[in-house]
Amino acid sequence: MKRIKHLQPLTRKLIKHALAEDAPHGDITSKATIPPRAKCKARAVAKQEMILAGIDLFADVFCTLDKDAKVKKQFKDGEIVHKGAVIATIQGKTRAILTAERVALNYLQRLSGIATLTKKFVDAVAGTGTVILDTRKTTPGLRDLEKYAVLCGGGQNHRRDLSDMALIKENHVTAAGGIAEAVSRIRAKHKIKIEVETRNLKEVAEAVEADADRVMLDNMTPAQAKKAIAKIAGGAETEASGNMNLKTVRKYAETGVDFISIGALTHSPPSVDISLLLDDK
Repeated sequence: MKRIKHLQPLTRKLIKHALAEDAPHGDITSKATIPPRAKCKARAVAKQEMILAGIDLFADVFCTLDKDAKVKKQFKDGEIVHKGAVIATIQGKTRAILTAERVALNYLQRLSGIATLTKKFVDAVAGTGTVILDTRKTTPGLRDLEKYAVLCGGGQNHRRDLSDMALIKENHVTAAGGIAEAVSRIRAKHKIKIEVETRNLKEVAEAVEADADRVMLDNMTPAQAKKAIAKIAGGAETEASGNMNLKTVRKYAETGVDFISIGALTHSPPSVDISLLLDDK
């Protein structure tokens, strides 16, 4: 499992920005009620079963406000955490722990929510050979973290950005004057993988004829997708997208499609429920 430490240059900036956003003039409640030298121990407790993602980021938030804070992680990213389990303990200055609490939890709950939802989709297509992908429908500024969380849930990443792989969509086709012309123009300028979004069998045939590397079957029914895959007959990779949910995703996977991309993994996952509790003295 990749660890989030490879994103540290990004996360340092995000943490500082998030803490400044949450306490632009300091944490007035904690400063007024807690002596500056007071120390404590706290526990992050899972209120539901989840797939963990972002534990290093969670720890780094506390250490940003208290460089001497000690965070003991009980689980690694990608592991199952059961309801009631202690995810991590934090020891350090009480003011710093309470000031960092919401930012740290927001990151951990959001990323673990993505990983947990991804794992549900991965489990739903188990045994079919179909790979679950994310999309670019991410929170601005948090894309790398959210795509990392998809990996923690057992999914894979689609292209990271507009510079990574060419994806010809409906508007590109309209602007270029056709699928073949759009593919040809990209081939003339770049040595890069090309995917073409298609909506019907006619467009599927055009994409295969244009020698696309991957054909996206957009908003097709499972029956339509199965016909399209038969028509492609191994001439290109296949990807189904649109109208995916946990009730329908296996039907699409059983068509033999190579990939299924799901925007909901990052644009609308429910955050998991985690509490931070101070231990009694």
